[in-house]
Amino acid sequence: MKHRYLKNVSTLKLNTEKCTGCARCTEVCPHQVFALTSGRAEIKDKDACMECGACASNCPFQAIEVKPGVGCAAAIILGWLTGTEPTCGCSDGSNSGCCG
Repeated sequence: MKHRYLKNVSTLKLNTEKCTGCARCTEVCPHQVFALTSGRAEIKDKDACMECGACASNCPFQAIEVKPGVGCAAAIILGWLTGTEPTCGCSDGSNSGCCG
C-alpha cells in the first residue's frame, strides 16, 4: 500500500527548465514521487511526497525545491510516531505557514 498524505499540501516544486534528466530524483525518492518522461523528470504523485528533502539535496542542477521537515506531511509523520492526531495548524485556522 502506498503512503498517502494530505492532498495538495506538499511544498515540493520542480523546475523542468533546469532538469537535465539525470534521474537522480527517481533513484533517491523513497515514495516514487518522480518519473522520467521525454528525458526530463516530472512529479507523478505529489501527494506521496513526505518532504524528506532527498530529491532536492541530490539534484545536481537545483531543479527541485522542497522544505523538508515542515508542512502537513511532517505533521502526519510526527502523529504516526507519537500516536497523536496529526496537526500542522491548517484545520484550526491558525495556518502557521505550513500549507500555504
